[in-house]
Amino acid sequence: MLSQIVTVVGIGADGWPGLSPVSRAAVEQAGVIVGGPRQLALLPGAVTGRRVPLPSPLLPGLSELVAAHAGTDGPGAALAGAAPALVVLASGDPMFYGIGATLARLLGPARLRVLPHLSSVSLAAARLGWPLDDVDVVSLVGRPRELLLPLLQPGRRVFALTAQETAAADVRAMLAARGLGASPVTVLADLGGPDERVAPAGEGPHSSLAILAIECRLDAAAVPLPRVPGLPDDAFEHDGQLTKREIRALALAELAAVPGQLLWDVGAGSGSVGIEWMRVHPASRAVAIEPRADRRERIARNAAALGVPGLSVVAGAAPQALAGLPAPDAVFVGGGVTVAGVVTGCWDALGPGGRLVANAVTIEGQAVLADWRQRLGGTLTRIGVERAGGLGSLTTWRPALPVVQWSIRKEGS
Repeated sequence: MLSQIVTVVGIGADGWPGLSPVSRAAVEQAGVIVGGPRQLALLPGAVTGRRVPLPSPLLPGLSELVAAHAGTDGPGAALAGAAPALVVLASGDPMFYGIGATLARLLGPARLRVLPHLSSVSLAAARLGWPLDDVDVVSLVGRPRELLLPLLQPGRRVFALTAQETAAADVRAMLAARGLGASPVTVLADLGGPDERVAPAGEGPHSSLAILAIECRLDAAAVPLPRVPGLPDDAFEHDGQLTKREIRALALAELAAVPGQLLWDVGAGSGSVGIEWMRVHPASRAVAIEPRADRRERIARNAAALGVPGLSVVAGAAPQALAGLPAPDAVFVGGGVTVAGVVTGCWDALGPGGRLVANAVTIEGQAVLADWRQRLGGTLTRIGVERAGGLGSLTTWRPALPVVQWSIRKEGS
Protein backbone atom coordinates (compact mmCIF):
# COMPACT_ATOMS: atom_id res chain seq x y z
CA MET A 1 0.00 0.00 0.00
CA LEU A 2 1.39 3.40 -0.99
CA SER A 3 2.14 5.77 1.85
CA GLN A 4 4.33 8.35 0.10
CA ILE A 5 3.63 12.05 0.24
CA VAL A 6 2.34 13.80 -2.88
CA THR A 7 3.27 17.48 -3.12
CA VAL A 8 0.79 19.80 -4.79
CA VAL A 9 2.23 23.11 -5.98
CA GLY A 10 0.01 26.01 -7.00
CA ILE A 11 1.32 28.07 -9.88
CA GLY A 12 -0.15 31.26 -11.28
CA ALA A 13 -0.24 32.87 -14.68
CA ASP A 14 3.01 34.62 -13.70
CA GLY A 15 4.70 31.22 -13.88
CA TRP A 16 8.08 30.38 -12.40
CA PRO A 17 8.97 33.94 -11.23
CA GLY A 18 5.84 34.03 -9.09
CA LEU A 19 6.63 30.87 -7.11
CA SER A 20 7.94 31.07 -3.56
CA PRO A 21 11.38 29.60 -2.81
CA VAL A 22 9.73 26.63 -1.09
CA SER A 23 7.54 25.87 -4.11
CA ARG A 24 10.49 26.24 -6.50
CA ALA A 25 12.57 23.83 -4.41
CA ALA A 26 9.78 21.25 -4.42
CA VAL A 27 9.53 21.37 -8.22
CA GLU A 28 13.30 21.32 -8.72
CA GLN A 29 13.68 18.23 -6.53
CA ALA A 30 10.79 16.32 -8.10
CA GLY A 31 11.52 13.24 -10.17
CA VAL A 32 8.06 13.38 -11.75
CA ILE A 33 5.97 16.51 -12.35
CA VAL A 34 2.30 16.05 -13.23
CA GLY A 35 0.15 18.87 -14.57
CA GLY A 36 -1.96 20.27 -17.34
CA PRO A 37 -0.26 21.45 -20.53
CA ARG A 38 -0.56 25.10 -19.48
CA GLN A 39 1.04 24.54 -16.07
CA LEU A 40 3.84 22.35 -17.43
CA ALA A 41 4.66 24.94 -20.10
CA LEU A 42 5.30 27.55 -17.38
CA LEU A 43 8.30 25.63 -16.01
CA PRO A 44 11.79 26.58 -17.22
CA GLY A 45 13.95 24.12 -19.13
CA ALA A 46 16.32 23.84 -16.17
CA VAL A 47 13.69 21.83 -14.24
CA THR A 48 14.76 18.24 -14.88
CA GLY A 49 11.84 16.19 -13.52
CA ARG A 50 9.95 14.03 -16.00
CA ARG A 51 6.82 15.89 -17.09
CA VAL A 52 3.63 13.83 -17.21
CA PRO A 53 0.30 15.28 -18.41
CA LEU A 54 -2.82 14.85 -16.32
CA PRO A 55 -5.09 12.07 -17.60
CA SER A 56 -8.26 12.87 -19.50
CA PRO A 57 -10.86 12.22 -18.21
CA LEU A 58 -9.27 13.13 -14.92
CA LEU A 59 -10.91 11.04 -12.20
CA PRO A 60 -10.70 7.53 -13.72
CA GLY A 61 -6.98 7.83 -14.41
CA LEU A 62 -5.82 9.89 -11.44
CA SER A 63 -5.52 7.01 -8.97
CA GLU A 64 -3.47 4.95 -11.43
CA LEU A 65 -1.25 7.91 -12.25
CA VAL A 66 -0.48 8.59 -8.58
CA ALA A 67 0.08 4.90 -7.87
CA ALA A 68 2.55 4.69 -10.76
CA HIS A 69 4.55 7.79 -9.92
CA ALA A 70 4.21 8.59 -6.21
CA GLY A 71 7.51 8.35 -4.39
CA THR A 72 9.20 9.34 -1.17
CA ASP A 73 9.17 13.09 -0.83
CA GLY A 74 12.26 15.10 -0.10
CA PRO A 75 15.71 15.75 -1.56
CA GLY A 76 18.05 12.83 -2.03
CA ALA A 77 15.26 10.28 -2.27
CA ALA A 78 16.41 8.90 -5.62
CA LEU A 79 20.01 8.61 -4.37
CA ALA A 80 18.76 6.62 -1.41
CA GLY A 81 17.20 4.09 -3.76
CA ALA A 82 13.60 5.27 -3.27
CA ALA A 83 11.19 6.30 -6.01
CA PRO A 84 11.55 9.96 -7.06
CA ALA A 85 9.29 12.57 -5.49
CA LEU A 86 5.99 13.37 -7.20
CA VAL A 87 4.78 16.95 -7.63
CA VAL A 88 1.36 17.80 -9.02
CA LEU A 89 0.94 21.30 -10.44
CA ALA A 90 -2.32 23.20 -9.98
CA SER A 91 -3.60 26.61 -11.00
CA GLY A 92 -3.43 29.12 -8.15
CA ASP A 93 -4.70 27.71 -4.86
CA PRO A 94 -4.99 23.89 -5.30
CA MET A 95 -7.62 23.66 -2.56
CA PHE A 96 -9.96 26.21 -4.17
CA TYR A 97 -11.94 24.30 -6.81
CA GLY A 98 -8.62 22.67 -7.69
CA ILE A 99 -6.95 19.29 -7.98
CA GLY A 100 -5.71 19.55 -4.40
CA ALA A 101 -9.25 19.01 -3.15
CA THR A 102 -9.64 16.04 -5.49
CA LEU A 103 -6.41 14.46 -4.26
CA ALA A 104 -7.39 15.06 -0.63
CA ARG A 105 -10.58 13.03 -1.21
CA LEU A 106 -8.66 10.37 -3.13
CA LEU A 107 -5.59 9.94 -0.92
CA GLY A 108 -6.52 11.53 2.39
CA PRO A 109 -5.05 14.78 3.76
CA ALA A 110 -2.20 12.97 5.53
CA ARG A 111 -0.63 12.04 2.19
CA LEU A 112 -0.68 15.57 0.80
CA ARG A 113 1.71 18.47 1.10
CA VAL A 114 0.02 21.53 -0.43
CA LEU A 115 1.97 24.66 -1.39
CA PRO A 116 -0.67 27.18 -2.52
CA HIS A 117 -0.27 30.17 -4.78
CA LEU A 118 -2.61 33.18 -4.76
CA SER A 119 -6.01 32.13 -6.04
CA SER A 120 -7.52 33.91 -9.02
CA VAL A 121 -10.33 35.05 -6.73
CA SER A 122 -7.86 36.75 -4.38
CA LEU A 123 -6.26 38.49 -7.36
CA ALA A 124 -9.67 39.57 -8.68
CA ALA A 125 -10.66 41.02 -5.31
CA ALA A 126 -7.37 42.90 -5.18
CA ARG A 127 -7.81 44.34 -8.68
CA LEU A 128 -11.35 45.59 -8.01
CA GLY A 129 -10.95 46.55 -4.36
CA TRP A 130 -13.80 44.24 -3.35
CA PRO A 131 -13.65 42.81 0.20
CA LEU A 132 -13.47 39.09 -0.42
CA ASP A 133 -15.52 38.26 2.67
CA ASP A 134 -18.46 40.10 1.09
CA VAL A 135 -18.39 38.41 -2.33
CA ASP A 136 -20.23 35.24 -3.34
CA VAL A 137 -18.11 32.84 -5.40
CA VAL A 138 -19.20 30.09 -7.78
CA SER A 139 -17.25 27.96 -10.22
CA LEU A 140 -18.81 27.40 -13.63
CA VAL A 141 -15.79 25.45 -14.88
CA GLY A 142 -17.21 22.19 -16.18
CA ARG A 143 -20.42 22.87 -14.29
CA PRO A 144 -23.88 24.17 -15.32
CA ARG A 145 -24.03 27.95 -15.47
CA GLU A 146 -27.45 27.77 -13.76
CA LEU A 147 -25.52 27.37 -10.48
CA LEU A 148 -25.07 31.13 -10.68
CA LEU A 149 -28.81 31.86 -10.45
CA PRO A 150 -29.38 31.62 -6.66
CA LEU A 151 -26.53 34.09 -6.09
CA LEU A 152 -28.04 36.78 -8.30
CA GLN A 153 -29.59 38.93 -5.60
CA PRO A 154 -29.90 42.74 -5.63
CA GLY A 155 -26.94 44.49 -4.07
CA ARG A 156 -24.73 41.41 -4.02
CA ARG A 157 -21.34 41.00 -5.70
CA VAL A 158 -20.47 37.70 -7.35
CA PHE A 159 -17.31 36.16 -8.77
CA ALA A 160 -17.97 33.46 -11.37
CA LEU A 161 -15.00 31.30 -12.41
CA THR A 162 -15.25 30.40 -16.10
CA ALA A 163 -13.46 28.38 -18.75
CA GLN A 164 -15.49 29.35 -21.83
CA GLU A 165 -14.72 32.25 -24.13
CA THR A 166 -18.42 33.07 -24.46
CA ALA A 167 -19.14 33.00 -20.71
CA ALA A 168 -19.53 36.77 -20.36
CA ALA A 169 -22.11 37.00 -23.14
CA ASP A 170 -23.98 33.99 -21.75
CA VAL A 171 -24.06 35.47 -18.24
CA ARG A 172 -25.21 38.87 -19.49
CA ALA A 173 -28.10 37.17 -21.29
CA MET A 174 -28.96 35.31 -18.09
CA LEU A 175 -28.93 38.56 -16.11
CA ALA A 176 -31.22 40.26 -18.61
CA ALA A 177 -33.68 37.36 -18.47
CA ARG A 178 -33.75 37.58 -14.66
CA GLY A 179 -34.46 41.32 -14.45
CA LEU A 180 -30.83 42.14 -13.67
CA GLY A 181 -29.77 43.44 -17.05
CA ALA A 182 -28.45 46.67 -15.51
CA SER A 183 -25.79 44.77 -13.58
CA PRO A 184 -22.20 45.70 -14.54
CA VAL A 185 -20.08 42.69 -15.53
CA THR A 186 -16.28 42.86 -15.58
CA VAL A 187 -14.02 40.27 -17.20
CA LEU A 188 -10.75 39.64 -15.35
CA ALA A 189 -8.63 37.44 -17.59
CA ASP A 190 -5.18 35.83 -17.18
CA LEU A 191 -4.72 37.47 -13.79
CA GLY A 192 -1.13 37.84 -12.68
CA GLY A 193 0.31 37.04 -16.08
CA PRO A 194 1.73 39.17 -18.89
CA ASP A 195 -1.59 39.04 -20.77
CA GLU A 196 -3.72 40.18 -17.82
CA ARG A 197 -6.84 42.08 -18.86
CA VAL A 198 -9.49 43.74 -16.69
CA ALA A 199 -12.32 45.30 -18.69
CA PRO A 200 -16.10 45.57 -18.90
CA ALA A 201 -17.70 42.54 -20.54
CA GLY A 202 -18.36 43.02 -24.24
CA GLU A 203 -20.26 41.01 -26.80
CA GLY A 204 -17.21 39.19 -28.16
CA PRO A 205 -15.16 36.28 -26.79
CA HIS A 206 -12.57 36.61 -24.05
CA SER A 207 -9.79 34.46 -22.61
CA SER A 208 -10.97 31.10 -21.32
CA LEU A 209 -8.95 31.72 -18.14
CA ALA A 210 -11.21 34.36 -16.65
CA ILE A 211 -13.35 35.47 -13.75
CA LEU A 212 -16.58 37.37 -14.23
CA ALA A 213 -17.24 40.01 -11.58
CA ILE A 214 -20.95 40.82 -11.31
CA GLU A 215 -22.49 43.71 -9.38
CA CYS A 216 -26.14 42.71 -9.12
CA ARG A 217 -28.54 45.58 -9.85
CA LEU A 218 -32.25 45.01 -10.24
CA ASP A 219 -34.04 46.46 -13.25
CA ALA A 220 -37.00 48.73 -12.62
CA ALA A 221 -40.17 46.79 -11.72
CA ALA A 222 -38.28 43.47 -11.59
CA VAL A 223 -38.91 41.20 -8.58
CA PRO A 224 -36.08 38.96 -7.32
CA LEU A 225 -36.61 35.35 -6.25
CA PRO A 226 -35.66 34.97 -2.57
CA ARG A 227 -33.53 32.18 -1.09
CA VAL A 228 -35.98 31.60 1.77
CA PRO A 229 -38.65 28.89 1.28
CA GLY A 230 -42.01 29.85 -0.16
CA LEU A 231 -41.34 30.84 -3.76
CA PRO A 232 -44.40 32.03 -5.69
CA ASP A 233 -46.29 29.19 -7.35
CA ASP A 234 -45.71 30.74 -10.77
CA ALA A 235 -41.95 30.36 -10.30
CA PHE A 236 -42.51 26.69 -11.15
CA GLU A 237 -43.70 25.09 -14.35
CA HIS A 238 -46.41 22.65 -13.29
CA ASP A 239 -49.56 20.80 -14.37
CA GLY A 240 -51.43 21.43 -11.13
CA GLN A 241 -49.39 18.84 -9.22
CA LEU A 242 -47.70 21.41 -7.01
CA THR A 243 -47.38 21.84 -3.26
CA LYS A 244 -48.78 25.35 -2.94
CA ARG A 245 -46.69 28.19 -1.61
CA GLU A 246 -48.00 28.44 1.97
CA ILE A 247 -48.14 24.66 2.46
CA ARG A 248 -44.66 24.30 0.94
CA ALA A 249 -43.17 26.90 3.27
CA LEU A 250 -44.64 25.20 6.33
CA ALA A 251 -43.42 21.78 5.15
CA LEU A 252 -39.88 23.10 4.57
CA ALA A 253 -39.88 24.71 8.01
CA GLU A 254 -40.62 21.28 9.53
CA LEU A 255 -38.08 19.53 7.30
CA ALA A 256 -35.44 21.94 8.66
CA ALA A 257 -32.91 22.00 5.82
CA VAL A 258 -29.33 21.64 7.06
CA PRO A 259 -26.46 22.31 4.61
CA GLY A 260 -25.03 19.08 3.25
CA GLN A 261 -28.01 16.93 4.17
CA LEU A 262 -30.12 14.85 1.77
CA LEU A 263 -33.88 15.10 1.20
CA TRP A 264 -36.15 12.56 -0.46
CA ASP A 265 -39.05 14.32 -2.23
CA VAL A 266 -41.43 11.38 -2.71
CA GLY A 267 -44.06 11.81 -5.43
CA ALA A 268 -42.31 15.02 -6.41
CA GLY A 269 -44.80 16.33 -9.01
CA SER A 270 -43.14 19.58 -10.08
CA GLY A 271 -40.18 19.11 -7.73
CA SER A 272 -40.93 22.28 -5.76
CA VAL A 273 -40.05 20.98 -2.29
CA GLY A 274 -36.77 19.38 -3.31
CA ILE A 275 -35.81 22.46 -5.32
CA GLU A 276 -36.49 24.84 -2.44
CA TRP A 277 -34.58 22.55 -0.07
CA MET A 278 -31.53 22.78 -2.34
CA ARG A 279 -31.80 26.56 -2.76
CA VAL A 280 -31.19 27.02 0.97
CA HIS A 281 -27.47 26.20 0.60
CA PRO A 282 -25.18 25.03 -2.23
CA ALA A 283 -24.25 21.91 -0.23
CA SER A 284 -27.86 20.78 0.19
CA ARG A 285 -28.86 17.69 -1.81
CA ALA A 286 -32.20 16.24 -2.85
CA VAL A 287 -33.64 13.28 -4.73
CA ALA A 288 -37.01 13.70 -6.47
CA ILE A 289 -38.91 10.41 -6.91
CA GLU A 290 -41.58 10.64 -9.62
CA PRO A 291 -43.26 7.89 -11.70
CA ARG A 292 -44.43 10.01 -14.66
CA ALA A 293 -41.92 10.77 -17.40
CA ASP A 294 -43.47 14.13 -18.33
CA ARG A 295 -43.28 15.29 -14.74
CA ARG A 296 -39.68 14.11 -14.40
CA GLU A 297 -38.77 16.23 -17.42
CA ARG A 298 -40.61 19.16 -15.87
CA ILE A 299 -38.77 18.70 -12.57
CA ALA A 300 -35.43 18.85 -14.40
CA ARG A 301 -36.46 22.05 -16.19
CA ASN A 302 -37.62 23.64 -12.92
CA ALA A 303 -34.41 22.66 -11.15
CA ALA A 304 -32.24 24.24 -13.86
CA ALA A 305 -34.37 27.38 -14.08
CA LEU A 306 -34.18 27.90 -10.31
CA GLY A 307 -30.45 27.32 -9.98
CA VAL A 308 -30.20 23.77 -8.63
CA PRO A 309 -29.40 21.63 -11.69
CA GLY A 310 -27.82 19.03 -9.41
CA LEU A 311 -31.24 17.81 -8.21
CA SER A 312 -31.34 14.04 -8.77
CA VAL A 313 -34.53 12.79 -10.45
CA VAL A 314 -35.41 9.11 -9.99
CA ALA A 315 -37.99 7.30 -12.12
CA GLY A 316 -40.53 5.14 -10.34
CA ALA A 317 -43.14 5.05 -7.63
CA ALA A 318 -42.64 4.55 -3.92
CA PRO A 319 -42.06 2.28 -2.15
CA GLN A 320 -40.34 0.25 -4.91
CA ALA A 321 -38.32 3.23 -6.21
CA LEU A 322 -36.83 3.88 -2.77
CA ALA A 323 -34.70 0.74 -2.86
CA GLY A 324 -31.02 1.47 -3.28
CA LEU A 325 -31.26 5.23 -2.76
CA PRO A 326 -28.74 6.86 -0.40
CA ALA A 327 -30.15 7.19 3.11
CA PRO A 328 -31.99 10.48 3.61
CA ASP A 329 -31.75 12.98 6.42
CA ALA A 330 -35.29 14.17 5.74
CA VAL A 331 -38.25 12.92 3.71
CA PHE A 332 -41.23 14.75 2.28
CA VAL A 333 -44.25 12.77 1.08
CA GLY A 334 -46.52 15.06 -0.87
CA GLY A 335 -48.92 12.37 -2.01
CA GLY A 336 -49.43 8.63 -1.99
CA VAL A 337 -49.61 8.15 1.78
CA THR A 338 -52.46 5.67 1.26
CA VAL A 339 -50.23 3.39 -0.84
CA ALA A 340 -49.08 0.40 1.20
CA GLY A 341 -45.45 0.60 2.25
CA VAL A 342 -44.79 4.24 1.34
CA VAL A 343 -44.73 5.76 4.81
CA THR A 344 -43.14 2.62 6.27
CA GLY A 345 -40.34 2.66 3.69
CA CYS A 346 -39.65 6.34 4.26
CA TRP A 347 -39.67 6.05 8.04
CA ASP A 348 -37.40 2.98 8.06
CA ALA A 349 -34.87 4.74 5.79
CA LEU A 350 -34.36 7.62 8.25
CA GLY A 351 -31.61 7.53 10.82
CA PRO A 352 -31.69 9.17 14.26
CA GLY A 353 -32.54 12.83 13.97
CA GLY A 354 -34.20 12.33 10.59
CA ARG A 355 -37.35 14.29 9.80
CA LEU A 356 -40.46 13.07 8.02
CA VAL A 357 -43.20 15.37 6.76
CA ALA A 358 -46.25 13.97 4.97
CA ASN A 359 -49.24 15.83 3.54
CA ALA A 360 -52.73 14.58 2.79
CA VAL A 361 -55.77 16.26 1.25
CA THR A 362 -58.25 13.38 1.09
CA ILE A 363 -60.13 12.00 4.09
CA GLU A 364 -58.55 8.61 3.46
CA GLY A 365 -55.04 10.05 3.43
CA GLN A 366 -55.72 12.12 6.52
CA ALA A 367 -56.92 9.01 8.34
CA VAL A 368 -53.66 7.25 7.47
CA LEU A 369 -51.64 10.13 8.89
CA ALA A 370 -53.76 10.21 12.05
CA ASP A 371 -53.07 6.50 12.50
CA TRP A 372 -49.31 7.00 12.07
CA ARG A 373 -49.37 9.83 14.58
CA GLN A 374 -51.18 7.55 17.03
CA ARG A 375 -48.50 4.88 16.56
CA LEU A 376 -45.32 6.99 16.46
CA GLY A 377 -46.16 10.42 17.80
CA GLY A 378 -45.21 13.66 16.11
CA THR A 379 -47.36 16.64 15.26
CA LEU A 380 -50.58 16.57 13.26
CA THR A 381 -51.64 19.95 11.86
CA ARG A 382 -54.64 20.92 9.74
CA ILE A 383 -53.76 23.83 7.46
CA GLY A 384 -56.38 26.00 5.84
CA VAL A 385 -55.60 28.84 3.43
CA GLU A 386 -58.15 31.37 2.19
CA ARG A 387 -57.56 34.05 -0.41
CA ALA A 388 -59.66 37.10 -1.10
CA GLY A 389 -61.57 36.95 -4.37
CA GLY A 390 -64.32 38.76 -6.14
CA LEU A 391 -68.01 38.15 -5.50
CA GLY A 392 -69.90 40.36 -7.89
CA SER A 393 -68.83 43.91 -7.09
CA LEU A 394 -67.64 42.90 -3.61
CA THR A 395 -64.92 40.67 -2.14
CA THR A 396 -65.12 37.44 -0.19
CA TRP A 397 -62.82 34.69 1.06
CA ARG A 398 -62.27 31.67 -1.18
CA PRO A 399 -60.81 28.71 0.75
CA ALA A 400 -58.39 26.22 -0.76
CA LEU A 401 -58.70 22.54 0.14
CA PRO A 402 -57.42 22.03 3.69
CA VAL A 403 -54.23 19.99 4.08
CA VAL A 404 -53.34 17.77 7.00
CA GLN A 405 -49.61 17.65 7.72
CA TRP A 406 -47.90 15.04 9.87
CA SER A 407 -44.41 15.96 11.05
CA ILE A 408 -42.08 13.82 13.14
CA ARG A 409 -38.41 13.65 14.09
CA LYS A 410 -36.87 10.21 14.61
CA GLU A 411 -35.34 9.72 18.03
CA GLY A 412 -32.83 7.13 19.18
CA SER A 413 -29.16 6.37 18.62
